[in-house]
Amino acid sequence: MMKQYTKHIVVAFFLLFGANVLWAQAQPNEIQSATKLALSYYNAKDYEKAAPLLLEVYNLSKNNYYFRLYLNSMIEMQDFEGAETFIQKELKKQRTLRPDLLIHWGYLLKAQKKLKEADEKYTEALKQVPANKGSILVAANSFMQWQEFEWSKKVYLKGRKEIPQEQFNYELARNYLYLRDYDKMMEEYLNLIRQDDKQIQRVQSALSSAMRIDVDGGLRQNFREQILKRIQAEPSVIVYNRLLIWFFLQEKQFAGALRQALALDRRTGEEDTHILQMGQMALNNKMYDEAERAFNYLVEKGENSPLYIPAFVQNIRASYMRYTTSGPESQADGNELAGKFESSLEMLGYSVNTLGLIHDYAHLLAFYLNDSEKAISILEKGLKLPLLKPEDLGILKTELADIYVYAGDPWEATLLYSQVIDANKNNTLGDEVKLKKARLGYYMGNFSWAKAQLDVLKASTSKLTANDAMELSMLIGNNLNLDTTAVPLQMFARADLLFFRNKESEAMTTLDSIAEIYPFHSLTDNILFRKAKIEIDRNNYTEAAGFLQEITDNFSSGLLADDALFMLAELCNFQLNEKERAKELYRDMLSRFPGSVFTEESRQKFRELREIYPDAPVNPQEELFIQDTIPNEIN
Repeated sequence: MMKQYTKHIVVAFFLLFGANVLWAQAQPNEIQSATKLALSYYNAKDYEKAAPLLLEVYNLSKNNYYFRLYLNSMIEMQDFEGAETFIQKELKKQRTLRPDLLIHWGYLLKAQKKLKEADEKYTEALKQVPANKGSILVAANSFMQWQEFEWSKKVYLKGRKEIPQEQFNYELARNYLYLRDYDKMMEEYLNLIRQDDKQIQRVQSALSSAMRIDVDGGLRQNFREQILKRIQAEPSVIVYNRLLIWFFLQEKQFAGALRQALALDRRTGEEDTHILQMGQMALNNKMYDEAERAFNYLVEKGENSPLYIPAFVQNIRASYMRYTTSGPESQADGNELAGKFESSLEMLGYSVNTLGLIHDYAHLLAFYLNDSEKAISILEKGLKLPLLKPEDLGILKTELADIYVYAGDPWEATLLYSQVIDANKNNTLGDEVKLKKARLGYYMGNFSWAKAQLDVLKASTSKLTANDAMELSMLIGNNLNLDTTAVPLQMFARADLLFFRNKESEAMTTLDSIAEIYPFHSLTDNILFRKAKIEIDRNNYTEAAGFLQEITDNFSSGLLADDALFMLAELCNFQLNEKERAKELYRDMLSRFPGSVFTEESRQKFRELREIYPDAPVNPQEELFIQDTIPNEIN
């Protein structure tokens, strides 16, 4: 009998245990399903349907986020009595008083315009917050969720007083941001990094977010003033200098950043890596003076410096980029630069560490000094280096093929392109070289073959390669069968080849010839676009802008309309210093070509310019892109 009884108990236990397991497994699914539906109603502002579901989710999860959403739904429905009853019930369930419930109650009273009673609840909540970090954070966050920033500040200050080891600098700084009290915000951040310099990245991230909503520049100015005062008052606190350098880099003030970094290095001797990175950033932004100054400083430290070789190589590259991007230069300047390359390779030798020098030197010789023979010999020497990575081998072979195209030997170029493609079938280099090979077929007049290759490349994983392939494919397709002859397209391809060979004057003459012989040909907008590119290459930005403006005015429905508009905006923004016009052009991109590949970049640059030049009236369209709101992290 006892055995049978025990058996029943065991069976009952396992049945109960199994039921509990099934219930525990079902509960997360139930919560997830109810949550999804509740949030969909809440976001649609259908509070009558959202409220009961949010209450269900809160009862299941006990997550205070859903408590607040439920309470807000009740407020939106003006069911103040129901909301108050609910809060009172929750208070009675608690073994100890929860200040956050009093805060919610206070906000409920405030929503009813009962301001005195609301303040009383807030004051009571503040008094009841225990003196421990977790409770301080919970209470302050509850105030912040209702955007009661003055009260959340009081909570943090109470915590600072009652828990001296916890200063709440970071939290108070964020609070002061929402109050737009930039003086105190900066004071808290600077105190934080003075106490713990490892917090600098956290502070930089917070400041970066804050500066994105700094429409009138007040925060930036405040930052400059406070950080400079701190540096003068406490010169031994190095972290202040690092923060100032970071700020200069955010503002793309490379000269100021480098000046600070060099001064700091003379004190610490530990800034070499940062200076090299700064030089690279300046180089990427075409700030050649600052780049060369950074690299020269490191080179002058001598050959025993661990960064001597990379700084030396980058210094030569800075000179090369200045020469190749700053328009027509004298032959003497080119020869002088070639001499620097020659002596550098003699000193450093041909190795995997100098592949960049080898590549750039060959390009300079072929495309700027018209010495293809020497350029080919240098690349062939580089290709014989042992232990080259497949990608490095492919880059050198691709440059060699480009030089053969320049020198008028398309067959050798085709062979090299094919070798690179065979060795790089599954990476972006392979696709880039396929595009080069197809473009070579286009140069040679093999239009049908080239278009077939380009159509395959339109599906490339590389966005740039796919876009270029599509553009050239459409150029061929739209202009190949319009006439009984392919002569206009052949002439245009010849002009493109001349442009590739840096023979801008001959390319421009060929384009002018097409316009004269075929004045109403469909290539007209392409001709204008190529002329704009040539003038940009010559640094004739005003002339280039004129060609681009003609496309946007007269060919607004053409395939190049968005390319021309974006390029015009870029010219105005960076070369012509017409920031207001650039802002309007970026905005035109957003409204006229919302599906363009340039849309996201245009939106970003429009927002940047709108923050820097905010004087113009804000219209509803701009409001879509500029939203000076409280960050989402507290909502």
